[in-house]
Amino acid sequence: MTEDRHFYQPAEGHGLAHDPFNALVAPRPIGWISSRDRNGVLNLAPYSFFNAFNYHPPIVGFSSIGYKDSVRNAEETGEFCWNLVTRSLSEAMNETCAHVGPEVDEFTLSGLTPKPSRVISAPHVAESPVTLECRVSQVFQLTGADGQKADTWMVFGEVVGVHISRHLIRDGIYDTAAAEPVLRGGGPADYFTVGPEQKFQMHRPKP
Repeated sequence: MTEDRHFYQPAEGHGLAHDPFNALVAPRPIGWISSRDRNGVLNLAPYSFFNAFNYHPPIVGFSSIGYKDSVRNAEETGEFCWNLVTRSLSEAMNETCAHVGPEVDEFTLSGLTPKPSRVISAPHVAESPVTLECRVSQVFQLTGADGQKADTWMVFGEVVGVHISRHLIRDGIYDTAAAEPVLRGGGPADYFTVGPEQKFQMHRPKP
């Protein structure tokens, strides 16, 4: 330990009031995942470990700590949707965090509207301005460096349909800031939004 750096080895504890790991890798896009089970019961849940991983084919993925309904539904049906969380939808998103049984429809719980998708059978959030319809490409359990399995599952899906509200497309370019996306920060309750004041541009060096 040095005076200007706090160092810790995660296996031995962090020594702080709150685990800083998810605050260091932040803010992160929220994986607001809608799915349905084999009997047609709908599910909607947010995951703080989510991102895009490939262009061609376009692939996104979310990580679930514990084998939760979204993972089971994705495995059973081979489908899920990602829905963009915006500032105006943040409270409704928070409602879908509730720990309820698999028989509970979080669309109903949060007052949101399930909208039929174009390519897959799982519905998406009608109120969200951006949705990705996905077909599952991989589901697997994570392991540590020692080979021990973690109680965490990774779900990857190929994007087969994209919905974007037209007001967010300006001169053929998607306006990220205009959507006011909500991002997960660290701590027990920290979130962030993106606005035009945070925007700056850098072009890649020419070869």
